[in-house]
Amino acid sequence: MNIPQHVAIILDGNGRWAKSKGMPRNYGHAQGSKNVERICEDAYRMGVKYLTVYAFSTENWSRPQDEVDALMKLLRNYMKTCLKTAAKNDMKVRVIGDISRLDEDIRTRIQELTEATKDNGGLNFQIAINYGSRDEILRAVRRLAGDCVEGRLAPGQIDEAVFESYLDTHDIPDPDLLIRTSGELRLSNYLLWQLAYTEFYFTDVPWPDFTKEELAKAIEHYNARDRRYGGVKEEQKEDV
Repeated sequence: MNIPQHVAIILDGNGRWAKSKGMPRNYGHAQGSKNVERICEDAYRMGVKYLTVYAFSTENWSRPQDEVDALMKLLRNYMKTCLKTAAKNDMKVRVIGDISRLDEDIRTRIQELTEATKDNGGLNFQIAINYGSRDEILRAVRRLAGDCVEGRLAPGQIDEAVFESYLDTHDIPDPDLLIRTSGELRLSNYLLWQLAYTEFYFTDVPWPDFTKEELAKAIEHYNARDRRYGGVKEEQKEDV
């Protein structure tokens, strides 16, 4: 089986899953957080080298304040858990997104996690926190424009590779497979530049119920795709 090098996941359905069980939305987020750890291990055992998950978007701040507060508390706890998991599994962790809006203690934990795992050789695990693709692109353009104004870069030097070096995901290969759980069929401002030639897989399964078997199913669908990157597959010549 051809295993995708990089899998990106939109972790959707935590709140609805909890509601279906008569539980508060925050319970769903907590269970979803636990599932991230399981899927990280499963993905790496299958041969996936990069895994990127959408944990908190720039739009999520508009949710009810009690839910945002609960998500921030969950994030604080997850940073501690992730540090232990990373050490156990030799996992390299990186956070993408604008972390400047996060509380100082969360920013500190993110920096500690990044520094502690930077030399690990296992799964490359990216967590998108306060991330929105349009915001990422705008931040990149501002830095790029600043370098042009300061004379460090000439406009004629700007190509795709140069632009990508200003993105949060620089040095990370584009996703081969995007998975979105819980039945929604949209990208929700996630990795818009990076997903240009990514294969999409949508499932009705909510994230807390997404298992190793569901991941294998997504990879099976990926294997059935014909990835041409805008080209045309060469037709087999007929025997004379």
